[in-house]
Amino acid sequence: MQHFASDNYAPVHPEVMAAIVTANDGAAVSYGDDPVTARLQGRATEVFGERARIFPVLNGTGANVISLMAASPRWGGVIASDVAHINTDENGAPERVGSLKVLAAPSVEGRIGPDAVDRYAGDLGNVQRAQPAVLSLTQVTELGTVYSTADLKLLADTAHAAGLLVHLDGSRLANAAATLGVGLREITTDVGVDILSFGAAKNGGMLGEAVVVLADGGHGAPGPAADLVEAVPYLRKATMQLASKTRFVSAQLLALLGEPGAPTSGTGEGSPLWLRNAAHSNRMAARLRAGIEAAGLTGAVRITCPTDANVVFATLPRVAADRLRAHARFYDWAPGETADRVEVRWMCAWDTTAADVDGFVRALGDAV
Repeated sequence: MQHFASDNYAPVHPEVMAAIVTANDGAAVSYGDDPVTARLQGRATEVFGERARIFPVLNGTGANVISLMAASPRWGGVIASDVAHINTDENGAPERVGSLKVLAAPSVEGRIGPDAVDRYAGDLGNVQRAQPAVLSLTQVTELGTVYSTADLKLLADTAHAAGLLVHLDGSRLANAAATLGVGLREITTDVGVDILSFGAAKNGGMLGEAVVVLADGGHGAPGPAADLVEAVPYLRKATMQLASKTRFVSAQLLALLGEPGAPTSGTGEGSPLWLRNAAHSNRMAARLRAGIEAAGLTGAVRITCPTDANVVFATLPRVAADRLRAHARFYDWAPGETADRVEVRWMCAWDTTAADVDGFVRALGDAV
């Protein structure tokens, strides 16, 4: 059966699998003191900037929790979108594990603006309130939209002016960079992001993500945020995110980012794997939306969000959605406009083919 449920469903990309096999040659020092992880660190400075320090971890929730704990004192709060993954889909991990309060701000199509910082900045110094310490942004957002580089820069500048650090949940950062036609540095380091959760599993990896420290925490934030590079290794171990055989996580990240000296962006076969995979999945989502519109289905199937990256959100009759599941797996997202309709999420991945998309559009037509 086909799937349009999640890019997590996709298999491991052959180049990533080959890198894992290559890393499996003989013994290597454990806990990250191995040659593969050393090469990954060298590559991180090429991709994100000379001050970048990369720390492989086991999953995206772990990357988020470590990043936020490093950037905030125990009494701190994290400003985030009301639909942010850290607020809705991580079972309260930042609060349960990190002892941090998520300060949710209303979003428009998944994005928040500088007013989200202003909303909570007045709580600074008030002992009755969690102290805002971090602004956490998601790129691509949970609704498939993308922040422009200008928007990110404005948000980061606003946060820094208030004494906050900036965290970016980049589980689909590659898709955002592909959409904007920029490198990874241009939407992280260059716009003022301090610490990044960099995603791999959704873009061709097997398992594992990374925490990338991009700045030294010198924006006036209190407590542990004064030295993120020093904090992350201890937090990674304390939160059970330090793999003994780190080389196998590092090998995946290195396959996606490219070996030291390789191009950090570009087009075609010479471009890094992260970009090739992300650009392809974005194109498949654009093809899906265009196919729905070309087939004249937009009366019954109503697109609900911009298709900026690799996902299409739409509402349709519940009975039609249930029929369509016989063809492909996908998830309900929210109630529809009326009780007989439902909003669904159709997500494309690096392995989605044009034939998959076209077949899905035909099945959708039959279902409605």
